Amino acid sequence: MSQTIILYPLSNFTFTTKEAQPEEDPSVAARLQRLQNNYEDYGMRRTVEGVLVVHDHGHPHILMLQIANAFFKLPGDYLKPGEDEIEGLKKKLDIRLAPKSPSFTEEVDSWEIGDCLAQWWRPNFETFMYPFIPAHVTKPKECKKMFLVQLPERKVMAVPKNMKLLAVPLFELYDNSARYGPQLSAIPHLLSRYNFVMQ
Repeated sequence: MSQTIILYPLSNFTFTTKEAQPEEDPSVAARLQRLQNNYEDYGMRRTVEGVLVVHDHGHPHILMLQIANAFFKLPGDYLKPGEDEIEGLKKKLDIRLAPKSPSFTEEVDSWEIGDCLAQWWRPNFETFMYPFIPAHVTKPKECKKMFLVQLPERKVMAVPKNMKLLAVPLFELYDNSARYGPQLSAIPHLLSRYNFVMQ
């Protein structure tokens, strides 16, 4: 049975800026090396990301961060060992997108985390991730979960100065792994089970 999700127009949301949030690693190789070092200390990394959906011109759009005019990612990050997935994702969304101004205190804890849309697994210390654990892999190095985030009717979001927040239409993501990679280009499939009601 299909679930109904209410989408609000992009124009309902206010976007401001806040201080830059530099990437922890200068390169992909450095990120994978840090993943390996952390794996030896803490075991498999758990990452959570939010799929924030709005509508524009009558079509669903996904809010994505763009870094260095090239790299696209969903808001989120890796969890601390033992950290709860839902509470952890709320914290990561606050770090990425919550305004710092005290006048926006009503925004605190206003992220409504919905269904887990997908799990992606990193079998080795490599860039490849799969929506399944390959048969020969007994100790995956990372598990990334994507959660649907139900946005309220209005919200203020603050974007780090070194990033852009883009509203990417589903038709642009669909079957476009060359530009967005396999995880992001799969989002239209993941959302196809929902009925969207556009307010």
